Amino acid sequence: MWRHSVRSVLRGAQLFHGGLSTAQCVNTVRTRLSGSCCSVSGKNWIRPSGFDTGLKTFNSLTKQKEPLILTREGVATWYSCGPTVYDHAHLGHACSYVRFDILQRILSKLFGITVIHAMVITDIDDKIIKRSWEENVSPSIISLMYEDEFKKDMLSLKVTPPAVYLRVTENVHHIVAFIERIIQNGHAYATKEGDVFFDIQSIGDRYGKFGGAVDSQGEPGNTNKRDARDFALWKPSKPQEPYWESPWGRGRPGWHIECSTIASSMFGSQLDIHSGGIDLAFPHHENEVAQSEAYHQCGQWANYFLHSGHLHLKGSAEKMSKSLKNYITIKDFLQSYSANEFRMFCLLAKYRSAIDYSDSSMSEAQTSLGTISTFIHDAQAYMKGQLQCSAVQEAFLWERLVETKSSVVKALAEDFDTPRAISALMNMIYHGNCQLQPVSKSDGAARSPAVFAAMTSYIRDVLDVFGIDLLHSKEADAVSHGGSLEGVVDQLTRFRSEVRAFALARRDAPTSGSTNKPGLYQERIPLLKACDTLRDGLAPFGVLIKDRGATSTWEITQGEPSKSRQRVQNKDQETSS
Repeated sequence: MWRHSVRSVLRGAQLFHGGLSTAQCVNTVRTRLSGSCCSVSGKNWIRPSGFDTGLKTFNSLTKQKEPLILTREGVATWYSCGPTVYDHAHLGHACSYVRFDILQRILSKLFGITVIHAMVITDIDDKIIKRSWEENVSPSIISLMYEDEFKKDMLSLKVTPPAVYLRVTENVHHIVAFIERIIQNGHAYATKEGDVFFDIQSIGDRYGKFGGAVDSQGEPGNTNKRDARDFALWKPSKPQEPYWESPWGRGRPGWHIECSTIASSMFGSQLDIHSGGIDLAFPHHENEVAQSEAYHQCGQWANYFLHSGHLHLKGSAEKMSKSLKNYITIKDFLQSYSANEFRMFCLLAKYRSAIDYSDSSMSEAQTSLGTISTFIHDAQAYMKGQLQCSAVQEAFLWERLVETKSSVVKALAEDFDTPRAISALMNMIYHGNCQLQPVSKSDGAARSPAVFAAMTSYIRDVLDVFGIDLLHSKEADAVSHGGSLEGVVDQLTRFRSEVRAFALARRDAPTSGSTNKPGLYQERIPLLKACDTLRDGLAPFGVLIKDRGATSTWEITQGEPSKSRQRVQNKDQETSS
């Protein structure tokens, strides 16, 4: 989709990126091949060699925007931390997963990059064990139940499933082997109590890529560590806890090792992109990097770390989380709002920024979607000849369309700037609406339906990239399941239009002293009022009828009933009474 125009825009906008010298590149390759982890300077990011996409993305490893360079042309390997499945997923989880789903869709649908996405499901953890004791069932029942709920929630939000979900419990044998290699490489040690810890001091200044290590006191609760910052790779199981056999005794994996092992089992020693919430940067992602580079003996395991900002309830400085008990489950949210509305809510803020959730912020998203939907409907009415307008400035609209295409691509190529892309789209819609001002009678001017067809087609293409499909919303699906319901509404609107046309017929001259509208037949006024009553009565059911002079059009709306009624009152250009 748009492949040629995207490439031309990027070529025109691309800046020169300073890179490593030839000698530096050769040394980098030698370093990776030689297996020397410590020969690469501590926290310095190594610019990858490979396929330059022409995009820039903010890399948490450097805390600035970097050119996105992939190991293989047209392919991005992507690993993300999945949920710990001990409870229902909440809106904070949804925000992170939807945001990264949008980024992946942009890469694949707009820029033609195949995204190979793997996600881990943490199905053994202290929280799962605690919940199993509370419910008096096995941990596996708890984890399977909430894993299934999580996947259903993601489908409800239209999040594209990863290429593969991988469970921790099905990879423990890989984890044990991974830990053994780290020990062999001199970066971990076992205690007589059956713990295995990563040795922070063994990697020198390489620890602290994300900046949280300076003030870190390490994991609490164990005094057998060489350094307070050392973290658990393996821990012995307590009585009545699940366990697996290992060279260090019965136990289970630590938190961080699962992601390093599973990502490496999928993608080996080189990963393009790793994503997660900003709260995972330290210690989780920091420890992942340390483990993985110690295992692979490489200078740089993951080239880019992308972190999403927290979701806050408006007025609260704290992130939405289960531990703070300030969360809204995805299921509860979808009782009030649609997946399309939540996606627009996410699109209106940069994926890296914190975002406030409130009724007013959701109302802004609803309004944006409503504006888009209304423009598409009005443009279709114009194309069908149902909406009479003055002469359209066609050349001006073609220019706005070309300008918008360029602006959207440039915005998304610059660290996936969705707010700027949406702003460009809404600006084009504004100019389109300015041309769609209805008149009661045609002035015989030449019509310009093609430009509106191009604009609406482009809008749908952009929304498809973002995962929004206005044609297949929950409400529209309900209508389609009704079979002939759309036909019924269409016939009803036709009948109402004929009644209105009869009632709006005018006398040759207004009746002297009449308080009614000039020229209308007084005995037909009740028919107009009945038409208005029917129009207003259908609005709460999601059927929006718009009167265009003597004709009318209709659409199925996505807003709340009260908002549908308000839109009828505010947007009708031709009142009937």
